[in-house]
Amino acid sequence: MAYKDKVVVTCAVTGVLTDPGRFNVPVTPEQMASAAQQAFDAGATIVHAHFRSQQPGAGAWPTWDLKEVGDILAAIKGRVPRMIINMSTGMVGADISGPLACLNTFKPDMAACNAGSLNYLKIRKDGIWAWSPILFDNPVEKVKAFLDVMTANHIIPEFECFDTGIVRSVGMYQACGMFKGDPHLSFVMGVDSGMPARGDLLPILKDELPPNAHWQVIATGPGREKIWDLHRKCIELGGNVRTGLEDTFYLPNGEKATGNGQLVEALVKIVREMGREVASAAEARVIMGIDH
Repeated sequence: MAYKDKVVVTCAVTGVLTDPGRFNVPVTPEQMASAAQQAFDAGATIVHAHFRSQQPGAGAWPTWDLKEVGDILAAIKGRVPRMIINMSTGMVGADISGPLACLNTFKPDMAACNAGSLNYLKIRKDGIWAWSPILFDNPVEKVKAFLDVMTANHIIPEFECFDTGIVRSVGMYQACGMFKGDPHLSFVMGVDSGMPARGDLLPILKDELPPNAHWQVIATGPGREKIWDLHRKCIELGGNVRTGLEDTFYLPNGEKATGNGQLVEALVKIVREMGREVASAAEARVIMGIDH
């Protein structure tokens, strides 16, 4: 089977703010390594890693502390050395010194690059904001700062796109020389104020991709059936796929997943039902353009 027919599977093992006291998300280095291994054994070749604080009383909030991040990365690499690490970088505000320091220090294989801004909104049924409206600010200057460091460290950017215009912006970043190589885009679908989790949008989004782009869907939000149907459509149209406890807690049959491995197993089964096969770790490195 040719590389173009293979599907690269990513597992996002933990969220940014998901409460580990309520949900079975990994936080500690050992938990993160165990989750990565379960995902790898089930067929995922990329782990998308957020980093949560281990400090007493910190409440597992996001951290860019170099020791904490380094301990997590070392644990994952020690347990699953062949797995591709995709480091999260997203944060609100102009001060991105934390993620930039982590990129410069640890030089992961890949890193997320949020490619445009989004009003991050959610409204309750009673018309009250679920949280105070947030601007997830990713102006061009901020995107360029991330891309400059990624380029200098030979890190492959994964452009996270929350809306159609953001997808189109990636081609502009490429045209003006902000990054080199084949683009890698993620269509983030299901955020209430972003693109809805609708399979009929995928052909439109795919048509707006820059030349030679690789793409995947990040399907999140409520609606178990929508999420798994979206994965099927993505596979049908030639995309790569991602799952994990950051994105959903529920398996296709409606049962709550007890870990990341279960979600990856379910997604790999769908890949094969759709007549495609998952990429091995070595194949994924070739497909994604990782030369180290």
